[in-house]
Amino acid sequence: MADEAVLKRLVGLARDGRLRDIEHALYDNNDLRSWIGVARLPRSGDTLLHYAARHGALDVLAFLVQDVGMDVELCNSDYKRALHEAASMGRGDCVHYLLARGAKVDCLKKSDWTPLMMACTRRDLEVIRQLIEHWADPALKNKDGWNCFHIACREGDPSVVHCLLEASPEVWDTESTTLRSPLHTAAMHGCEEVVSVLLEKCSYRPDSRDSCGITPFTDALRNGHIGIAKLLLDKHQASPSAADCMGAQPLHHASVTAQEGALRFLMQDLGVDVNARATDIGLTALHYAAKEGHSNTVRTLFELGADLQAKDIKGRTALHMACAGQHASTVRTLLELGLQDTPDASGTEARQLARKPDVHCIFTECDVPKAD
Repeated sequence: MADEAVLKRLVGLARDGRLRDIEHALYDNNDLRSWIGVARLPRSGDTLLHYAARHGALDVLAFLVQDVGMDVELCNSDYKRALHEAASMGRGDCVHYLLARGAKVDCLKKSDWTPLMMACTRRDLEVIRQLIEHWADPALKNKDGWNCFHIACREGDPSVVHCLLEASPEVWDTESTTLRSPLHTAAMHGCEEVVSVLLEKCSYRPDSRDSCGITPFTDALRNGHIGIAKLLLDKHQASPSAADCMGAQPLHHASVTAQEGALRFLMQDLGVDVNARATDIGLTALHYAAKEGHSNTVRTLFELGADLQAKDIKGRTALHMACAGQHASTVRTLLELGLQDTPDASGTEARQLARKPDVHCIFTECDVPKAD
C-alpha cells in the first residue's frame, strides 16, 4: 500500500506538470527510479508516462523517457500507449515528441483503435496531420469495422474529412461489420456539412443499405435531420420509401423515434402515404407510434390522415399495440381520437388502462462505437 500511495502522489505531480517535484522525489533514489519506470496503477494499469501524455506535460514526459528510461511503448490494461493518450487529448507537442522517440504510429489499443482513430474523435487537425506524415494508415479498422474516416464523419468536421481524403483518396470506400458506410454515420449524427462533402467527393451508391436494410436517408429522418434528408433527395436520388429488411419505410422509423417534423416532411412535402404498411406483418406508422407510447406522434399521424382502424395481418389495431406496451396515455389518446375499442380482451384492457396513470417505459438505443 505504501508503494501505491507513492505512485498516486507521483501521478498527481505528473498530471499537474510539476517536473521539479518529481525530480526531487526521485533524486538520489535509484530503487524508486527503477520501480517507477514500470509501476502501474491498479485496474487501469496507467503509468506516469500515460498521465504525462494525457495532460500534455511535455517536460515531464521527456524526463520520464530520457532520464528515468521509461519505454514509450508501455501499455495500460486497455493496451493504450502514451501515443494513444496524447492523440486522444489533442496534445500535439507530446505526439510530436513520442513519434520522434520512435513510438509506433499504428499501435493498437483494446478493440483495435489506433492513435489516428483517437485523434479523429478529438477533431484535432494538427495531430491528425502529424500522424499521417509519420505514415499512419487511415485504412486500418477497429473490431467494429470502423476506420478513421467513419469516426471523422461521426464527429462532423469537414476539414478533417478533407484531410483524410487528401491523404488516402479511397478511404471513404469502407463499411463497418454491419455494412454501415461513413455516409450512414454522418447522416445519423446530423453532420450536414460532412454529408455535403461526401456527396460531392465520394461515390457512394444511392440508397446503400446496412445489414438491417437501413439507408442513409432513413438514418437521417429517424434522427430528425430533415436538412440532410433533403440533401440526399436532391443530390443522391434517395428514395423516400426505401424499405429495410423487415419492410419498414422511413415513415415507420420516424414514428418509432417520434420525429413528428420528419413525418410532416414525408407526408406533406413528399406525398408519402401515411397508411403505407411495413411488409413483414402489415404494421402502419400508427401501429409503431402506439407500440412505443408516443401519444403526440399518434395525434400527428391522425392529423396527417392515418386510419385509426387499420389492422395488421394478425388483425391488431394501434390500440392492441398501446395495450401490449401498457401505455395508458396512448390508449386514452386513441380512444379520444375515435378508435373503437373491440369486444375482445383488448377492449376490456383498453378501458381499464385508460383509467390508470401513465406507465413510462425506458428504451435504450445502440450508438456508433466510441473510444474507450
